[in-house]
Amino acid sequence: MTIAVGDKLPEAKFKEKTADGPVEITTGELFGGKKVVLFAVPGAFTPTCSLNHLPGYVENRDALLARGVDDIAVVAVNDWHVMGAWAQQSGAMGKIHFLADFDASFTKAMGLEADLSAGGLGLRSKRYSMLVEDGVVKSLNVEESPGQATVSGAAAMLEQL
Repeated sequence: MTIAVGDKLPEAKFKEKTADGPVEITTGELFGGKKVVLFAVPGAFTPTCSLNHLPGYVENRDALLARGVDDIAVVAVNDWHVMGAWAQQSGAMGKIHFLADFDASFTKAMGLEADLSAGGLGLRSKRYSMLVEDGVVKSLNVEESPGQATVSGAAAMLEQL
């Protein structure tokens, strides 16, 4: 079953690379008592993710924060080394949380997994964005095609705030 507006996020643990090394972060720590924009990508360094989806959130970070968002996070079914390298390469380390859902446990619990085996990627996340307040989903925007980042992009999120 896919998570819906009004649902509480499932409990999960992520790994995130920081300047001090890898840290574990839970959904409670990241979303508890805060307004957070979470967006998901099928994979770090993939074309749409790197050329469109992530850059939109990096470029609009200040505008999102100015509209009351406390934090921004991206999640992908990748390991923390890959997510850390993507954060560094994109210039967004320390600006956006890069959450590694290495075994897709969070993605599966959300009901937002996608089998992209035909493209050589295996089990990944659907592309989506959501606004989460104190752990509760306030808006959910799932893309029909993993190669598009329109309804889940930063511009669409700004319109919802």
